[in-house]
Amino acid sequence: MKKGTWISLIASVAVLCAGAGTAAYIHAEVPKHLSGLPLLADANAGAPKSLKDIIYATQKLVVMIETKDGTQGSGFVYNDKGDLITNAHVVAGESKVTVKTADAKELEGDVIGISTETDVAVVRVAGLAGVEPLAMVRKEKAEIGDEVIAIGSPLGFQNTVTTGMVSGVGRSFEIKPYTYKDLYQISAPIAPGNSGGPLVDKKTGEVLGINSAGIEQSSIGFSIPIVNVLDIAEAWSEHPMKTLPEWKPGEEDSAVKQDASITEYAEYLVTHFYDSLNNADYVYAYSLLGGNWKLGTSYEVFRQGYMMTRNVVIDNIHVTKESDDEAIVTAIISVDERVDGEYRLSKYQVTYDVGYENDQLKLISGKGKVIKQEEEKQEKKPE
Repeated sequence: MKKGTWISLIASVAVLCAGAGTAAYIHAEVPKHLSGLPLLADANAGAPKSLKDIIYATQKLVVMIETKDGTQGSGFVYNDKGDLITNAHVVAGESKVTVKTADAKELEGDVIGISTETDVAVVRVAGLAGVEPLAMVRKEKAEIGDEVIAIGSPLGFQNTVTTGMVSGVGRSFEIKPYTYKDLYQISAPIAPGNSGGPLVDKKTGEVLGINSAGIEQSSIGFSIPIVNVLDIAEAWSEHPMKTLPEWKPGEEDSAVKQDASITEYAEYLVTHFYDSLNNADYVYAYSLLGGNWKLGTSYEVFRQGYMMTRNVVIDNIHVTKESDDEAIVTAIISVDERVDGEYRLSKYQVTYDVGYENDQLKLISGKGKVIKQEEEKQEKKPE
């Protein structure tokens, strides 16, 4: 199994790109109602009216970027030429990359611009030309307290959404060979593979920044303000580089390699599964199931089984390693279940067998049992 590489500052600030030979990614499956639509739907069609609308529209224009050595990161469409903005460290040393769209299409991308000082690059994807891009914030900067959304592919889980707020501004540091200045500090938890994904205004859906780095073992991340790099990105789009600069890795003491084990990935997968259910993204949650599980459970049955639940909280989780490629995850969850039009709190013990199918991490099987149900029903909420 391939592992992630983190570049850190004083062994704590880590560039959020799953490094050379990262863990296997998971393709998101496409809802049937998307069939027949363009490769990437128009993200700006109609004014966003809710958080779900903004997330749904933005995800269409966020991609996973993969290099020939297995390095993974994220990027997003920023103009109608099919150009993606991403981090330089995601595509460093490459001239061509593989781009995976939200609807599981694989396209070829050409690196047409990359900086050796600022962690930004532009990738042109001919297959995305003509797609209406995400809206960029071009003048104003975010302020402390602004609510934001980070979208990317942490640990290869494509189009993962996390929310938070801008918790600091003007942050600066160095992770060789790049210098980071005037960054947003954000509370949205991010992980390896988020690098190059957009930081989006929760109210408007406009791109505020490029998610670029984070502090290990915390929910603190850093994002480059988009207004600081739009000029250089647009210059590359107008006049692509004829020769890409030679990439020189940072000094050895600035690169700390960590081996992520199956237990870490298994825990992340189960947590991600319940996050998807809480967001009512049943299609994506279903895509995380293994083949045999799907054979015995149709999507309609799966969806119906979770439609009467909400607010799933993992109270406790434990992972037992069975082998390098398999683990058993046991968790205690609390969930509000709708019974006779009212919600009541229940607790379950759930157990999942997590392993690989065709190099993709999946929930191979699962089972659960009730350990507590609240007798007193909660007040019925208005429809």
